[in-house]
Amino acid sequence: MKIIRLHIIVLLYLLMSIQSAAPQQPDLDEYNIVWTEQSKNSSESMPVGGGDIGCNVWVENGELLLYVQRSGSIAETNEYLKLGRMRLKFSPNPFSEEADLFQQQLKLKDGYIEIKGEVTSGSNPIKAKIKVWVDVNSPVVHIDVDANKKIKINTSYENWRMKDQVIPNTMRRHSTFNLHAYPGEVLLKKDVVEKEDKGIVFYHRNPDDKILPQLLIEQQGLQKHKDSIVDDLKGRTFGGKIYNSGFTSIYTTKGTYQNVDFNAWHLISKPKKAHRLKLVTHIAQTKTIKDWKKGLEQTIDQEETKDLKNTFKSNKAWWHNFWNRSHILINPDIDNKKDSGWVTARNYQLFRYQMGCNVSGEYPTRFNGGNFTFDAGLVKSNLNSRNSNVNYGPDYRAWGGGVFTAQNQRLLHWPMLKTGDFDAILPHFELFRKALPGAKARVKEHFGHDGAVYSEYTNVPGLALGAGYGWEEGDRKRGTEVPFGDPKVDGNKDYNQIVEKGVMANPVISYHWESQLENAYMIMEYHRYTGKDITKYLPFIKQSVIFFDKHYRAREKLRSGKELDANGQLVIFPSTSCESYRGAKNPVDIVSGLQACLTSLLKLEADYVTPSEKEYFKSFLESLPNYYYDKVEGDTILKPAESWLSYKNIECPQFYPLFPFNRFDVEKDDMTTFKNTWKHGKFPKNIVISWHQDGIFFARMGMMEEAVDYNTKKLANSKRKYPTFWGPGHDWVPDHNWGGSGMIGLQEMLMQCFDDRILLFPAWPKHWNVDFKLHAPKNTIVEGVLKDGQITKLKVTPESRAKDIQIVNKEFQNKH
Repeated sequence: MKIIRLHIIVLLYLLMSIQSAAPQQPDLDEYNIVWTEQSKNSSESMPVGGGDIGCNVWVENGELLLYVQRSGSIAETNEYLKLGRMRLKFSPNPFSEEADLFQQQLKLKDGYIEIKGEVTSGSNPIKAKIKVWVDVNSPVVHIDVDANKKIKINTSYENWRMKDQVIPNTMRRHSTFNLHAYPGEVLLKKDVVEKEDKGIVFYHRNPDDKILPQLLIEQQGLQKHKDSIVDDLKGRTFGGKIYNSGFTSIYTTKGTYQNVDFNAWHLISKPKKAHRLKLVTHIAQTKTIKDWKKGLEQTIDQEETKDLKNTFKSNKAWWHNFWNRSHILINPDIDNKKDSGWVTARNYQLFRYQMGCNVSGEYPTRFNGGNFTFDAGLVKSNLNSRNSNVNYGPDYRAWGGGVFTAQNQRLLHWPMLKTGDFDAILPHFELFRKALPGAKARVKEHFGHDGAVYSEYTNVPGLALGAGYGWEEGDRKRGTEVPFGDPKVDGNKDYNQIVEKGVMANPVISYHWESQLENAYMIMEYHRYTGKDITKYLPFIKQSVIFFDKHYRAREKLRSGKELDANGQLVIFPSTSCESYRGAKNPVDIVSGLQACLTSLLKLEADYVTPSEKEYFKSFLESLPNYYYDKVEGDTILKPAESWLSYKNIECPQFYPLFPFNRFDVEKDDMTTFKNTWKHGKFPKNIVISWHQDGIFFARMGMMEEAVDYNTKKLANSKRKYPTFWGPGHDWVPDHNWGGSGMIGLQEMLMQCFDDRILLFPAWPKHWNVDFKLHAPKNTIVEGVLKDGQITKLKVTPESRAKDIQIVNKEFQNKH
């Protein structure tokens, strides 16, 4: 009996332990977005998504509309296309002008949109509820409609690409940025839409006679490497099938939305109280369209075996787990929801949701809209003063296509380390891994040494951006700035030079190679945070770092006959410090990036770096040049480089040793030099839009008041109906690097990590109560509550890491 009682006691103890250890989901209901008025157009849409699909959802004139976009929908033109638009009309209509109730709500915690409509007056009262959700585990969009009486639904699939289109050599080409300014014809083939017995099938298939990436291979003289270069467009087909659980007929019409003509295929349902509409998508690179259709049918067959209630339940559970990973709640108990701290945290969570909608993407979330762009005619952009209120349709975005601007993309992915969204960061890493053969071929062919070099505009083939490389021989001799501006208009004078073989003709990005170091470092930080295997990314990391040693040793030997200078140091010239300080020698962003990468490589386990490689990397680290300083009004400042020829942009690479490269520590190091550098800097300051990072730098310098002011503005409500559809700024709408940089700024105010040390509240204001859960290196989770200047909760998992916690703000009392 004693043994039995002992077993019962142990069992009860274990059950209590499991219950107390169960994750506590943050209360996000207050962050739900609720609209009580219908939208005017697609610019007033609401995002919903999952897996790698994003949808814009809105109700306009009593009709439900959705744009659907899926990662990997890259056409032969290198454009990123939507799968199409869906429109639902109801009869009788609970969303008509006579409706007594309308409500559209993003249920953030559960990851879906609920829409309610009710007509109580008149001869035909009706009420209905719509649930729009995307299956995280299967590429399916669901629209569930439930009404109190039988209603008929007219569901139309709308497509605006039913004719072959020649994309003119104007700003319209900005949407296929790799082909911007290309002097030849750029043709986008039409889509195919087919009526079937059970629904509507639609797809776009890239033709065999496409021009990319072959055009770039020939442009850059890489023909002998073509078999090793990844072709992500060959045979690519994307589309899907729309079907309902019961319908009576299908017919076609034509129409116009936002000045763009479209064809519509209508699927008319039987009158029912409950409707279950599905859009099943499929993307693959196949030899034939028959193979693609077979894959689509397999996905549909799998979908038909599922129980819809259990699928939705599993989907909600995924989102609950997503929110359980991490959160930052500011002033959560405050009554006034207009409080700037509360709004800042709410929008932090809303933007994280947008990033979570591409957790399994084939391509990383795009900085210029992700999967949530809408009609270009509703975006007013002053990009180069050439792109205002254009009517290019829903596929257009500035800086678009299958190229990813690395300096912008990184800002979306750095926050994922502290949020613990380690699955969502992988598509970003995959981009650089896939591009490695092309990046190596460029170095081997053009420079004749080892290493890999990535264009600032990165693509899967790993080739230089076509427009930046220079389409014609004359462009490469002149060094024109196509397509970023007109030298005659801009007043720039440094264009009349002969362009070095293999280097971009565009002077903005000709030697701008910092990003490959930053992304290599990000992968090693991912390993430091998670301990996960990074074997498949090591070739990218090593080749990206080795390039700088091999390349600049060879350049210095050409100049002086020796590989290093008189002090035995590498001479990094010609180069650039970001895009701003051109003709730079020993730029600070490159030097700090090499320091970060080499230091991290030397700390990796023996399985990743051999003893001989460690010796090489150690020697490389010792050969790096120093930082360079100057005096202004008696204050010491950090220079962006040892020297430079011109300053042309608005970036601040002087602060890259703080972020992203973690070379200085707010607790251990004196930040006076960085504060002086900010004080005396002639660069523009406090620009909040897009990729600007002032709020991150303020937090890293421990400048609390400035960090609060800037990051509050950064994460304030957008001027659009949906709070985190920021932009266009420098880019497009919704501006995702705007949100990413805001997330980083807020995280760095709250927690900074250096080596094994975890610094809490380094730039956190006393008037912001906070409930937070963030991830730190070595699989560490830090949870805490700060209320009225007192730390009332602090939990570190595993407990062994508690010794590494430091409370930086000494005003905060630890009452836990």
